[in-house]
Amino acid sequence: MTPPGDEEVLDNPTAWVAKHIRTYIETDGRKGHLYNGMTTLLLSTRGRRSGLLRRTALIYGQDGDRYLLVASNGGSANHPAWYLNLSDDPGVEIQVGPDKFAARARTATAEEKPELWRKMAEIFPTYDSYQAKAGREIPLVIIERV
Repeated sequence: MTPPGDEEVLDNPTAWVAKHIRTYIETDGRKGHLYNGMTTLLLSTRGRRSGLLRRTALIYGQDGDRYLLVASNGGSANHPAWYLNLSDDPGVEIQVGPDKFAARARTATAEEKPELWRKMAEIFPTYDSYQAKAGREIPLVIIERV
């Protein structure tokens, strides 16, 4: 992904998520990084159909210097748009607190996923119930700084 620079970034259209993103941006992560007791980051992906930059806020975990995301979409039967976007173009931008950087995203392998899923379910236990109702294998995403 080309670094955004002055390029417009479209924020998640869900009102409460958009508000969270605005707070995160306006305070350079001082507010918003911790959300309801969980750490969150801002993920920017390139829209697979539009080509536009899209940004959302997501709960994350860590495995060493890698960031972990769960593409749960609230337990929906469909993958979230951000996951489809990074599957098409794994070059992403993230902001963790005040730290902004380019990264690459990939889906955890079947061998990696169980251990990493446990880490994420400890942070947000609802992921297990989302998996039970989704009717699809919920992907776990690994993000590494480039």
